[in-house]
Amino acid sequence: MKSMDCENNTQPAIPKIGMVSLGCPKNLTDSELIITQLSAEGYQTAKSFAGADLVIVNTCGFIDDAVKESLDTIGEALAENGKVIVTGCLGARKDDGGSNMVAGIHPRVLAVTGPHATQEVMDAVHAYLPKPHDPFIDLVPSLPGAVGEAGIKLTPRHYAYLKISEGCNHRCTFCIIPSMRGDLVSRPIGDVLKEAQALFAGGVKELLIVSQDTSAYGVDIKYRMGFWEGRPVKTRLLELVQELGKLAQQHGAWVRLHYVYPYPSVDDILPLMAQGLVLPYLDVPLQHSHPDVLKRMKRPASGEKNLERIQRWREICPELVIRSTFIAGFPGETEEEFQHLLDFVREAQIDRAGCFAYSDVSGATANDLPGQLPQSVREERRARFMAVAEEVSIQRLQQRVGQTMQVLVDKAHSLGKKGGIARSWADAPEIDGLVHLQPIAKASQQYKVGDMLKVRITAAQGHDLIGEVL
Repeated sequence: MKSMDCENNTQPAIPKIGMVSLGCPKNLTDSELIITQLSAEGYQTAKSFAGADLVIVNTCGFIDDAVKESLDTIGEALAENGKVIVTGCLGARKDDGGSNMVAGIHPRVLAVTGPHATQEVMDAVHAYLPKPHDPFIDLVPSLPGAVGEAGIKLTPRHYAYLKISEGCNHRCTFCIIPSMRGDLVSRPIGDVLKEAQALFAGGVKELLIVSQDTSAYGVDIKYRMGFWEGRPVKTRLLELVQELGKLAQQHGAWVRLHYVYPYPSVDDILPLMAQGLVLPYLDVPLQHSHPDVLKRMKRPASGEKNLERIQRWREICPELVIRSTFIAGFPGETEEEFQHLLDFVREAQIDRAGCFAYSDVSGATANDLPGQLPQSVREERRARFMAVAEEVSIQRLQQRVGQTMQVLVDKAHSLGKKGGIARSWADAPEIDGLVHLQPIAKASQQYKVGDMLKVRITAAQGHDLIGEVL
C-alpha cells in the first residue's frame, strides 16, 4: 500500500485571540464564556495586542471613568493590532443622536455587541478570523450552555465568580444597567449548581456569587421548581445558598455573596452564615441612607428599615461583615441628608465602604432631577464620607487583633519562608483588605497558593491585617 506523501502537508497557524475584560466580575464571567468557547473551537489566546490575530475588548459603560477606560483600551487595541471586536455594556450605549457610541468614536472596529452576547461575538470572530479546521471535532455538534460548566477561568485557580442571573428589574434613576443588560433573567438552579460542583471539583476554594440583584434570584420565574441530583429544588436564593453551602463543605471551600439587596427575605440567609454553611459576609449596595434621597434614587429598599435590618442581621450572626457602596452629592442632597448618611455609616458599623461622587450618566433619568450640585461639592462630600468610612473600618479591624482567623492564601513567597499574602473570610478579592503573613518559623508550616490556614492576627495596618501562621 502506497504511503501518503506528507512533505507539503504543513499545519496552518493556529489563530490567536487577544482578550481584555474591563469592569465588574459579571463582565469577567461573560469573558470566561467567550474564551471557553473560543478554546473549544481551537483558537488560542494571545498575551499581547501585537501578538494576536484579532482582539476582543469586553467593556464597561456604567460611569464616566469606566467609559473613558473602555474607549482608551479600544483605541490602544486598534493602534497596536487593527482588528478589534467590542462587546460588553459600553457596546450597548447610544450617543446623544441615538447612534452607537463605540462605532461613532472608533469607526474602525470590526463589530460591536452588547453584554452577555457570546454567540454574537463568536459570529463576528468567525467572520473575520475563521476557526481552525479539525477533522476530528468539526463533525461533533456543539453543546449550548455546556461551556458554563467550569470552563476557562480568568481568575486565579483557587477562586472563581459564578453568575446566577443576568439583568435587573429595578429602575434606579442614576443607573442605565437595565437598558444595557435587560430585565432579570435567572439561570436554572440545576445549571448553577452543576457549574458550582465542577468549579469545586476543579480546585476552586472560594466561590463568589454575582449578579445584578442576587436577592431577586428566581423572582422572574416565580421561584419555579428546578432539579438537582434528582431532587426538586426551588429557584430561590435561600435554597440556592443551602445547596451551595453543602457543596462547599464537601470541598472545604467558601461561598461569598455579592450584590445582595437588603430585602426581608435575606434575613433567612443569616442563620446559614451563623452555622458556617456560607461566609458571614454580605456585599450590600445601599447607595444612601436618607429616605428622601433613596426615593429620588428610586431604590428598592427603605432607608429607615436598613439600619434596623443590619442590627437584626448582626444579632443573628455577630461575625457578619458588611461591605457597601454609596453615592455622595446626588441631585438635591442637602447637608442634613448627607450628615444622615455619615451618621448611618457610623451606627451601622459598615466594615468596608466605597463611595462615588455623583456623576451624570448619559441616559440616566437622574440627569433631569432638580438640585444638581457643583462638582466641587460632590467631591468634597465624597472625601468627607471616605474619612468617616475609613475611621469605622479601622476601628473594626483593630478588634481583630489577637483573634484567630481562617485565611485563604493568595501568594506564598518561598512556600511561606519569606511570608505571604492571604485574605480572611471578611475580605473579597481585589476590593477588600489583605492579611500579610509573617515568615514561617518551622519548615513543617510551609504553604502554597490556595491553602486554607489558621492565623493569629498580631496587628492592623491601614486596611490590612498582619498575621502569624499557627
